[in-house]
Amino acid sequence: MSIKLAESDLQILGCFPVISQLRPHLQQDNFVEQVRYQMKEGYQLAFLEIEKQAVAIAGFRISNCLASGKFLYIDDLVVDELKRSHSYGQQLFQWLIEYARNHECKHLSLDSGVQRFAAHRFYLMQRMSITSHHFSIEL
Repeated sequence: MSIKLAESDLQILGCFPVISQLRPHLQQDNFVEQVRYQMKEGYQLAFLEIEKQAVAIAGFRISNCLASGKFLYIDDLVVDELKRSHSYGQQLFQWLIEYARNHECKHLSLDSGVQRFAAHRFYLMQRMSITSHHFSIEL
């Protein structure tokens, strides 16, 4: 088992089968292009690999804001539905915390859909707090 940052197109593409479980609207044929575009804006993909197969994926970025200072924001966090309950999510989450600390972040945060009860249990077990409501509007 190892956790790596996806750097090559092959590594990015290897994340697609798992991340598409969280983001089913994504298309494999332009996934690498989309990730590369977001990487220009600071997005990174970390993946936990077992026997050369990605089983847990985290898409994240480091940013700054007046409210929080420097922080790591998790855009995407998912474990392959066939590999859940093996602590892969917890291991990847702890890796993200360490990565944030190593990059002098003051906070780690994410948004989670209101319907994702199992994810909420996981985040609360990781000692995260519910600190705000997220509002949005379709344009």
